[in-house]
Amino acid sequence: MGTKMSKAKKAKADKGKAAAGADYDESEAGDTVDMTITLDSKFTTEGNKKLSIDSFELIKVLGKGSFGKVMLVKKKGGDGTLFAMKTLRKAALIKRNQLLHTATERNILQNIQHPFLVNLIYAFQSEDKLYMVLDYMGGGELFFWLKKHRRFSEPRAQLMGAEITLALGALHASNIIYRDLKPENILVDLEGHIRLTDFGLSKDGITGPGAEGGTKTFCGTPEYLAPEILDNKGHGKSVDWWSFGTLLYEMLCGLPPFYDTNIQKMYHKILCAPLRFPSYLSDDSKTILRGLLQRKVEERLGSGPGGTDEIKNADFFKSLDFDRVMAKEYTPEFKPPAGRNDTDATNFDAEFTSERAVDSVVTSHMSETAKEKSNFQGFTYQNEGAMES
Repeated sequence: MGTKMSKAKKAKADKGKAAAGADYDESEAGDTVDMTITLDSKFTTEGNKKLSIDSFELIKVLGKGSFGKVMLVKKKGGDGTLFAMKTLRKAALIKRNQLLHTATERNILQNIQHPFLVNLIYAFQSEDKLYMVLDYMGGGELFFWLKKHRRFSEPRAQLMGAEITLALGALHASNIIYRDLKPENILVDLEGHIRLTDFGLSKDGITGPGAEGGTKTFCGTPEYLAPEILDNKGHGKSVDWWSFGTLLYEMLCGLPPFYDTNIQKMYHKILCAPLRFPSYLSDDSKTILRGLLQRKVEERLGSGPGGTDEIKNADFFKSLDFDRVMAKEYTPEFKPPAGRNDTDATNFDAEFTSERAVDSVVTSHMSETAKEKSNFQGFTYQNEGAMES
C-alpha cells in the first residue's frame, strides 16, 4: 500500500510528515539502465491466458501515491479472495527515474516469501501501466491506528516490534535494505499481525551495516532518516535499525524522538540532540531505544556480528519466543474491527474509500523511446499458490 497523503494524514503532515526528495545517484537512475527482469518460468503466465485489469472486479480505492493508486479487488471467476491492486503509471515512473526501483520492488516481492512481508500474487502490465496484485490487509495501515490510539502499550509495541524485526531480518539476510520503515508502510491484518509493504526505496546487494558495502542514495522520510544518510557518508543495513528505533519510540511515546515541525531543525536534532524519554517508559524500553538510536553505526544495536540476533536478544523482547512470533502463535493485544462485511474497508481513509474504483485513463502519451524503456520483459507473474486449475 504505502500510500502518501490524505486529509486524515495532514494532521501528522503538519507535524513534519513530508517525504524527503529522492536524490538518486547514477548507480540507481539514468537512461541506460537495463530493465530486463529474469523470472523463474514456473511462476510466469507467459503463454497462458494473459491477465489484465479486466480480469478483476474493482471494489474500492484504498489509497493514492505519487505514481498511481491502490484498489481493493477480487479476481473474476475466482473464489472471492480479496486483494490489493497497486497500479503504477509508467510515464510518471520514467519522469522520476523510478524504473529501477520498481524493478527492485517487483523482484523482492516475488523472491522473498515471509509471514511479515506482503506477498505478490499477480503482476501484469499494459502499454501505460504496471499492475501488482498483493495480499489485502483488512486492518489498514499502522499509521491509522497510531493516529487513533496516540501511543501503544508496551506489550502491544513488543509484539509488533518483534514481527517488524523478523521482517527486516529476512530482508537483511538477502542483502536488502528497506530504507522506508514508517507507520504508513506497515499494514495490519484483521488478527492484529503486521506486514511490511512498499519496497520502492529498497536497495539490494548491500552486504554491510555501514558505508562499506553500502550505498550513498539520499532517500526516505524525514523523521526516520538515520544520521549517516543525512551526513551522506554512505549507509548500509544499519539505517533500518535506526528507523526501527524511531518507529518503536513513536509507538511507545506518540511522536518520533527528534520530531520538529521544521524539517531542517529536525535534521539537526537527529544529528545532535540528546535522546530524551518520558517518565513512564520502562528501563527495558529505554535500553533498546538507546541501542537502536545510537549515532555511531558500529555501536548501534543490530550492526555488530550478531546482526538481527542482537535485537532479538534485547531484554525488551525477553517475554517473547521468536519462533512463536514467526509462527504467529501470540495473540495480538489489539484486533482491528472487521466491519460490516469483507469489502467495506472500514480501516482505511474514507477520503479514498468513498471514491469510485476505476482504472483511470492515462492521457499523456509516451515517446517510442519511453515505451521501449518501460516494457518490462518478464514482468507478468502468478504466485504458485494462485495457479488456476
